[in-house]
Amino acid sequence: MTANPVLWNLDARGVATVTLNRPEVNNAYDGGLIGGVLAAMDELGKKPNLRVVVLRGNGKHFQAGADLKWINGVRPKSAEENEAVSRATFEAVQRLNTLPIPTVALVQGGCFGGGTGVISACDVVIAADNAMFSITEVRWGLTAAIIIPQLCDAIGVRQVRRYALTGERFGADEARRIGLVHEVAPLADLETAGAKMVEQLLANGPEALAETKALAMESSFGGVAVDDAAYARLVKMHSARRQTKEASEGLASFAEKRAADWEGNA
Repeated sequence: MTANPVLWNLDARGVATVTLNRPEVNNAYDGGLIGGVLAAMDELGKKPNLRVVVLRGNGKHFQAGADLKWINGVRPKSAEENEAVSRATFEAVQRLNTLPIPTVALVQGGCFGGGTGVISACDVVIAADNAMFSITEVRWGLTAAIIIPQLCDAIGVRQVRRYALTGERFGADEARRIGLVHEVAPLADLETAGAKMVEQLLANGPEALAETKALAMESSFGGVAVDDAAYARLVKMHSARRQTKEASEGLASFAEKRAADWEGNA
């Protein structure tokens, strides 16, 4: 297993690259990766010269959503422990969402479940032409509660009502059509496309960028603050759903590589 689930570096221009680094499980998130994202945001927040954050995933896939083996291990724990897990996950996404500097996500391969929430929380998303997306939670008897606000910002309620209910997969061109990504590039040119976008952002006034982003966030579904009642409700819903009988069956179906028996486990 990878020693450091999240890597980051900061160059002389003030451009930080944050890399999700669990390629052996397609960068699926667990407690370590969530903690790594939060730690990276903490450290980068101390850098006075920070101008742009680029988010990428190591390996063939950007981010495969939750590590369902880890989720299944969390599920039987106490309600308080489950809420703590959901709270940390929410805060990792929100830290990206509300960072006062521009964020750019570079997406290749799979981007599923929580991965779609992560990119929805970024300001600019560039996808490789091999990228594939899905809001998968319902397939496992779970809900995407803590990323629904960001998804509504990115693709609108109408598209969320389709893709978060069907759990279907869709490609990079459809993701661009509905607004989940801004640009599609050949896989071999993904890094180049990202570098061009970074240069575009660096050409702009840092204070003006921060103020513009803050103004945009004022009308944002995803701008839920961590001390808001809405935040607490989303965390409770997300964690409570994980502990239902339906979720138990959904996670078992994943582990056993079979179709879920929703009728027999209602």
